[in-house]
Amino acid sequence: MEQVAVIGAGSFGTSLANVLADKGLQVDLYARREELVREINEQHTNRHYLPEVSIHPGVRASANLSDVLKGKKWVLIVTPSSAFRETLRAMRPHLDPEASVAHGTKGFDLETGQRMTQVMEDELPELDKSRFAVVSGPSHAEEVSQRIPTTVVVASRRQSTAEGFQDLLMTSYLRVYTNPDVIGTEVGGTLKNIIALGVGMCDGLGFGDNAKAALMTRGLTEISRLGVHLGASHLTFGGLSGVGDLIATCTSKHSRNWRAGYALGQGKPLDEVLEQMGMVVEGVRATKAAYQIAGEQGIDMPITKAIYHVLFEGLSPKAAVEELMTRRKVHEMEEVAEAVSLKWDLP
Repeated sequence: MEQVAVIGAGSFGTSLANVLADKGLQVDLYARREELVREINEQHTNRHYLPEVSIHPGVRASANLSDVLKGKKWVLIVTPSSAFRETLRAMRPHLDPEASVAHGTKGFDLETGQRMTQVMEDELPELDKSRFAVVSGPSHAEEVSQRIPTTVVVASRRQSTAEGFQDLLMTSYLRVYTNPDVIGTEVGGTLKNIIALGVGMCDGLGFGDNAKAALMTRGLTEISRLGVHLGASHLTFGGLSGVGDLIATCTSKHSRNWRAGYALGQGKPLDEVLEQMGMVVEGVRATKAAYQIAGEQGIDMPITKAIYHVLFEGLSPKAAVEELMTRRKVHEMEEVAEAVSLKWDLP
């Protein structure tokens, strides 16, 4: 029987542990807090992150990383981006040198601007980098836990690694695709949270479907622009980790980023919003990181810039929308027009 370690007992980590246990696999789930470990093992619940969800009795929680990782050939890391590097450092002495390691963390490292697999390469130098992967796509943990049909993508530099995690995770309600574009998969999964904040603000302001559709569409252009600059394939952003995840995160009641944006649009200050959420809102950190990267790389990201000004410089959401609407005139698809020499029939 396959033995799997899941690092991180938040909503998505717990839901993936449930999926794996559903398949009859032996699953060890790492949680930092002893009280959560006891709740999962004794009551088979995780009320803070997944209320009303029953955790499979085959999931064994522990606060001891050594116990969780011992002998595991398959490891899934699902922690907030803020804790990712620290978690890897704690894991390093206990990892099997032949382990394949995938992450489901949607964010950048704020200090370095690195993607999560780049952080893995830094912090786990003994492991074969081709055994690293990322799991992404439109996959709200609440729906996965209820066995509602969901699709995700696993990206890795090595085909056998991606297909290994594909086989590991695939069920009748979780369909898994593969992709060799690690950069695009990570960038899409991270930047869509920024756009979801913006869409939430529009909804909080009482704007309609026109504004929401425009923000999502132009947001996807912005995501692609940065992703391609970093080395991603443009095609990846038309897939599950691009437009798929963007739609789910911008339109779902389960989306923390949309809910946070909605509250901001209604005039609540950021500190109060984050306190009331009680869970990590990755889009806030992603906005700061993407704003820094775009500035350093000279990438035009007007939506990210406007949301950054709202979050960190006191600009009102309404003023941010006006700022976006009155930008200089541009061609709808600037990069495409330039690349394929699109021309008007008449001047």
